[in-house]
Amino acid sequence: MAAEKNVARIKVKKIMGREEKVMKAFFYIIITAFALICLFPFLLMITSSFMNEKEIITEGYKLFPKEINFSAYKFLFNNSKNLISSYGVTITIAVVGTLLGLFFMSMAGYVLCRKDFKYRNQIAFFIYFTTLFSGGLIPSYILMVNGLGLKDSIWSMILPGLMSPWSIFLMRNFMKAIPDSLYESGAIDGAGDFYIYWKVFVPLAKPSLATIGLFLTLGYWNEWYNAMLYIQSSKKYPLQYFLQRIVTQANVQLLIQQGITVSTADLPSESIKMATAVVAIGPIILVYPFVQKYFVSGLTVGAVKG
Repeated sequence: MAAEKNVARIKVKKIMGREEKVMKAFFYIIITAFALICLFPFLLMITSSFMNEKEIITEGYKLFPKEINFSAYKFLFNNSKNLISSYGVTITIAVVGTLLGLFFMSMAGYVLCRKDFKYRNQIAFFIYFTTLFSGGLIPSYILMVNGLGLKDSIWSMILPGLMSPWSIFLMRNFMKAIPDSLYESGAIDGAGDFYIYWKVFVPLAKPSLATIGLFLTLGYWNEWYNAMLYIQSSKKYPLQYFLQRIVTQANVQLLIQQGITVSTADLPSESIKMATAVVAIGPIILVYPFVQKYFVSGLTVGAVKG
């Protein structure tokens, strides 16, 4: 009887093992197919940026063009001086905005997670309240232009995205998981609050900082709306707003206003749209792998801890 039971158990394990392998293979196929579907528009965008203008107009966008044409990239990099300056503006606001945002929001999260701070719940309520209601576009515009005098200033694109209630609460929840004994030991040794925050809490909050930093960088890199409202000088256009102007108003009159002199026959307008998209997302694709390992853990801890 014991031998028969062992044989039956072995058969059951083999069947379960086969079923598990089949299920894994099935899910791998589904995930691979889904990844390819998501990758298809990206590949189509890249290949279309190298297509001839006439081929796009007559045959549409294709993964495998008949010939490789670099006219769109030559136009962007050889004729457009504003592209380089817009890249510089976007890099500036992305770096400055991300660093300042991480600094202020991590300090806010540190203060709100401190149990000895008497009014932390009241302040947290006011921060949460801003996620439900806002002042609106007109008061915001009046504040930025008349109150702060930031018309046609790079700071008008940095300040609106500097603080995020969601990111502050994510930072607070993450810092709640840090043992209070670390703060107490630092206080016993005579360390001040800022020293404890900077030397103890910030190094331990790298996953949360990387997660929030990624969101901030993406937000500033894709900035165009505030530029449309506040920026007047073409030299201060961020990359996305500059490319948006090219895509929506790609005609000879706009190009002449921007100091670009080309004939209509030399203007690959359709391939320019794809080339500008490739130029815009390239740096973000290079940055994302470095913060990916922190991304999941930062989101998970911030979501689980209450």
